[in-house]
Amino acid sequence: MTTPFQRARSEEQRAVRRQAILDTAAAMLTEMPVARVSLNELSRRVGLAKSNVLRYFESREAVLLELLDIALREWLDLLDGTLATAVDPAGGPYERGDQLAGAITDTLAARPVLCDLISAQAAVLERNVSPQIAAECKHATMANVTVMVRLIRAHVPELDEHDAMECAAAALMSTGAVWTHAQPSAAMLAAYKADPTLAAMRLDFTATLRELLEVLITGLLTRALRR
Repeated sequence: MTTPFQRARSEEQRAVRRQAILDTAAAMLTEMPVARVSLNELSRRVGLAKSNVLRYFESREAVLLELLDIALREWLDLLDGTLATAVDPAGGPYERGDQLAGAITDTLAARPVLCDLISAQAAVLERNVSPQIAAECKHATMANVTVMVRLIRAHVPELDEHDAMECAAAALMSTGAVWTHAQPSAAMLAAYKADPTLAAMRLDFTATLRELLEVLITGLLTRALRR
């Protein structure tokens, strides 16, 4: 049941409403994948009519893109602390590269909601937003990638700014792709169970992403060290 709508009279009240919508959507993502989060259900849970939710966010996708930015910033804080102990500064570049790949993978695997949001970003979330929201989303992404580049270079300084940027961008794109393929449908799960010869096609998210990132970083390092 929705509550009677009362227009927020101040920026503080608007901020409180926006935060309530974000908190409700975040709670829904702990229960269901991004694809199942609907504006109707979000409106019902937050206690406002859909038209009133749209006073604060232009679409369901705009809500989820903001949650993606928040989740990325939280993950980068976690990654920063993890790298401090996961990467041995006395190790060689390839050893440190593998340790970096492992830390990125493990911290992402521990945050399935973030991985689901990353996997939906380009194909779904950026498809139903205005140019203004699209630009805000890309600026936020650029800021987060810049932080990731700094973390990469702090532990693998053999990679220059350009290489670290390629590493960060490829890591995030790989995360989305691997996550999608590592979440098979019920029909695919049944097919794997019925035909053991297909079992090798099922991807393990953590193992697959770690291997991809190790190969990526090794390749970037090899190219950098040849210069």
